Amino acid sequence: MADMRAARRYAKSILDLGIEKRSADKINADMGVIKEALKHKDLMRLVKSPIIKADKKISIFKAIFGESLDKVTMTFLELVTTKGREKVLPQMVQSFEQQYQAFKKVSSVKVTTASPMTEDVMTQIKATLLASNITADSVDIVSTVNPELIGGFIIEIGDKLYDASIAHKINKLKKGFLDNTSVNAV
Repeated sequence: MADMRAARRYAKSILDLGIEKRSADKINADMGVIKEALKHKDLMRLVKSPIIKADKKISIFKAIFGESLDKVTMTFLELVTTKGREKVLPQMVQSFEQQYQAFKKVSSVKVTTASPMTEDVMTQIKATLLASNITADSVDIVSTVNPELIGGFIIEIGDKLYDASIAHKINKLKKGFLDNTSVNAV
């Protein structure tokens, strides 16, 4: 819990600095690069290792990212590492992404369907969500396919879930039949 609080504070600090320096968009792109890099097991072992000294980790970060990261982002990595908080870096990146989207008034929406969606369907869903006032001013839709849904869709917005899949309806019917004790077998 304390790690998440620290992650949120660090993420807010770099976002505020990015807004002040008008480099929030570049820092957001840098956070995406860091997020992808942290998917590599060897780098995560390095980040979490209590044996490797901070200055060695910083030099490795500089070797990995070189000049590709904004100066503010690189300084942020150095500060986090010097303070011994690099173990929480994945949570910081995640928190930054959430705070950045809130700053930009963008809602992340995950839509799962039984088959791939066409652009027309994607546009209709986006328009419906924007008109519903459930989302922010802009919508970022991530589409996934799960054939087990049979048909219909599942929409996830933050902690809200709307399940309009055929599989969900079949399960509800099945549960209704199993729970109905007034039906006597003939």
